[in-house]
Amino acid sequence: MAEHDVLPREGIRLAQTATDKWDAVRQSGALLADLGAVEDGYPATMLERERSVSTYIGEGVAIPHGTDASRALVRRTTLGVLQFPDGVEWDGEPVTICVAIAAKGDEHVTVLSALAQILMDPAQAERLRTSRSVDDVYELLESIGKGLSV
Repeated sequence: MAEHDVLPREGIRLAQTATDKWDAVRQSGALLADLGAVEDGYPATMLERERSVSTYIGEGVAIPHGTDASRALVRRTTLGVLQFPDGVEWDGEPVTICVAIAAKGDEHVTVLSALAQILMDPAQAERLRTSRSVDDVYELLESIGKGLSV
């Protein structure tokens, strides 16, 4: 699998709605399953992770992902992006972007580091939250896949 396939364009879904954070996590898991990145049981582990530790990371972004034990259910490291323009209440904070992560091994650390670099730039964080273009989001986040051994 090529590095650029870590974030497939069909894995970017803009202008979505969710009733609450649990709905957003379920949608994130369904997206990873739709992309063929995970086995059937993985989405449920994303809910389990969220029950134990919030995946909200700031700047209107949450990073739903499975538990450590669920890595065996990951077929390939993949990211999915769901944008919720109206926001989803997430532990008292509004979330407009979910970056769903399915990572083999410790690759999630690399993913989180690259995502943090993007979010540290307020203009890039705003661009991610408000973009209406799949290509724009792809260009903004494609660097996350660099350096992953997928």
